[in-house]
Amino acid sequence: MPPLGKSKKSERLAVDISKLVAEVKEKTDMQQLSGRRIAIDAYNTIYQFLSIIRQPDGTPLVDSKNRVTSHLSGLFYRTINIMQNGITPIFVFDGTPPPLKAKTIEARMNRREEAYKEWQKAKEKGMEEEARVHAMASTRINKEIVESSKEVLRLMGVTYIQAPSEGEAQAARMVQEGLAYAAASQDYDLFLFGAERVVRNLTITGRRKLPRKNVYIDVSPEMILLSRLLEHLQINRRQLVWLGMLIGTDFNEGIKGIGPITALKIAKASNSLEEVSAAVESKYGVSLGAEMHEVEEIFMNPDTAEIDSSKIESVIKSSRPDKEALLKFMCEEHGFAEDRISKFTDLLISIRNAAGQKGISDWF
Repeated sequence: MPPLGKSKKSERLAVDISKLVAEVKEKTDMQQLSGRRIAIDAYNTIYQFLSIIRQPDGTPLVDSKNRVTSHLSGLFYRTINIMQNGITPIFVFDGTPPPLKAKTIEARMNRREEAYKEWQKAKEKGMEEEARVHAMASTRINKEIVESSKEVLRLMGVTYIQAPSEGEAQAARMVQEGLAYAAASQDYDLFLFGAERVVRNLTITGRRKLPRKNVYIDVSPEMILLSRLLEHLQINRRQLVWLGMLIGTDFNEGIKGIGPITALKIAKASNSLEEVSAAVESKYGVSLGAEMHEVEEIFMNPDTAEIDSSKIESVIKSSRPDKEALLKFMCEEHGFAEDRISKFTDLLISIRNAAGQKGISDWF
């Protein structure tokens, strides 16, 4: 049997069902989400901040010790903006990835290494716009960035959760169990993990310039309901997982030549994963692989932690910003302007005080 064909998966960050989702997306805004608790995919959000918050030639923000601080800027200001609109964020961090994700992680590292080299070449030639595009593609998250992200959230009094494995899976479970109204991420994997409500663009709203074009667009939040998506596609969630597996996920490469539309046809016509695999092997001469049931299981029954609702509400209610520690961390340690950090920290404190006066049940 020929080896599994390489898919377009190597060119994207997560399962790509954007074409199928387009017709069920609904515009929303901060006001409509006010009073809601949102589970935010921390890694995805940090990645966005690291990619976007850069100088014109793609150089990220750094402090005097050359430590990247773009993510700290994004987390601090954007989280305050979210909270100012009455939204309670809970950031969910990834834990240990499933072994099947190893190939995807390695492929991403290789792509980012190549992008970094192209970035340096473009900078040397003075090609600023080209340099920025490659710089964004070279974005990576390391242990130092993760730890500093958790620290700034802690000092802000913002709740975060450490998932045992995939953060998106944990966020999806929180929505399923009513601990959060919706999950927020730019990736569509949340649907495969079973999140009923997904908000996109929550942390990157605003005016954005399209890469390599002198064109600006307004980015606004979007709400997508899993139930509406499944009804529109006329499939169930397990078939949606099969669809994702055919085009490629973080845990399998997918099948070369199969895009979302073809994948939908195959998944819809199948009653089991064996039927999906047989259809693929018959037409494309390749197999979904020996791990296909393991991939299916990762999405249908992911490794997540049980979270006590009363405990998390107690943590959210009692957490408060530490202004002195925030100023030391952001300004003394990482070089942010003290007057601006102080001003926004005062705003953050007033938001939290107002939430406390309003009553926990009114906010959640």
